[in-house]
Amino acid sequence: MNNGLAAALTYAQESADVFVVDASGDAVANTLECLESAGPAEGKWGGAVADVADSHGVQAAVAECVTNLGNPHVLHNNVGIARMGGPVEMSLEEWKLVMDINLTGAFLTTKHVLPLFLAQGGGSIVNIASIGGMRYLGYNYPSYSASKGGLIQFTVNVALEYAARGIRANAVAPGLMETPMMYRQIAGSYDSVEAMVAARNKLSPTGKMGDPFDVARAAVFLASDDASYINGVCLPVDGGLSAAVTH
Repeated sequence: MNNGLAAALTYAQESADVFVVDASGDAVANTLECLESAGPAEGKWGGAVADVADSHGVQAAVAECVTNLGNPHVLHNNVGIARMGGPVEMSLEEWKLVMDINLTGAFLTTKHVLPLFLAQGGGSIVNIASIGGMRYLGYNYPSYSASKGGLIQFTVNVALEYAARGIRANAVAPGLMETPMMYRQIAGSYDSVEAMVAARNKLSPTGKMGDPFDVARAAVFLASDDASYINGVCLPVDGGLSAAVTH
């Protein structure tokens, strides 16, 4: 279970229609299948394949969403990759790839959805950032940290620029979460997968990592009318890690 699938399911459980976009056609098909199996009977779903870093692809996906489900009222940006290595080890191409996907992707989706929000008089944006964009977590991935830190400040800027026009923008900053990304992109920094899981559990003040539904529930709250006067915040979902004293 990854953060994106958990978010789609959680929005659907709150009676939202859901349009999913992913670079992988298999991921889109799997999410729609899960929605069909687990979502409420009255829900409507749709999806498109697009590279979040490709402006034309994003624009086409937004247009398909409007055609199939109508104008969106929530934009949920949940894309991120991690590449290990500092300025010496990392290539410029890898740095640009992380920035393109983690930060420029949110710029492009916002660019193409925001005019719809403005035309209808409102909308809510939720960007999934990371505690890694707020503090050093012990991982040698400054590209990931920089991209997520940039996403947090991008969120704040959008929130304040458009607040008077009915637009809210907030971020969620997951801490140490047990998701597929950690197995694919972080495990190589440890002697074994078991060592990684144990170390990440130990780092959390709660003694265990969170899961994707912890992130999803926070995102759905920020997107909802229950959070109608919450704007420009970055909500840590980290078991207290961002507030913890490290030695």
